[in-house]
Amino acid sequence: MKTMEQEQLPYEDKLVNLKRVAKVVKGGRRFSFTALVVVGDGKGQVGAGLGKAKEIPEAIRKGAAAGRKRMILVHMKDKTIPYGIAAKYGGAEVFLKPAAPGTGIIAGGGVRAVLQLAGVADILTKSLGSSNPTNVVRATLLALSRLRDPKEEVAKRKAQPVAEVSSE
Repeated sequence: MKTMEQEQLPYEDKLVNLKRVAKVVKGGRRFSFTALVVVGDGKGQVGAGLGKAKEIPEAIRKGAAAGRKRMILVHMKDKTIPYGIAAKYGGAEVFLKPAAPGTGIIAGGGVRAVLQLAGVADILTKSLGSSNPTNVVRATLLALSRLRDPKEEVAKRKAQPVAEVSSE
């Protein structure tokens, strides 16, 4: 029987944003924390979650748990993405473009965290519009979730097995 700690070992998490929020009540202000956490295994699986609690560690733990529930699979070609893609979430727009081996991750903030934990090694990115970390991370995840394996798509269109589709 696996314990909870053993199940969580393959996933690495990274805190992207931590906010202190206040609720004004009769006696003054009540403070709590909101943590944006990105979770991934470095092999193509990545997710992000928002955790809210009265203490910082609890908010981070909740965010990581939420991220593990919402994992997506990223289709990669070598250590980059198969083709360029863009996505918009709220006011944040993110462009992702494949790069040559050795380029590294050319990205900032939330986009970098998502791509590192997904296992992407070479990529060029541009973030436009809102710099709200939550929306930037969600736009990045949306773009990555829209990626498809080109060979699988061609095979589906031709109604053939993937093995029969040649790389012409």
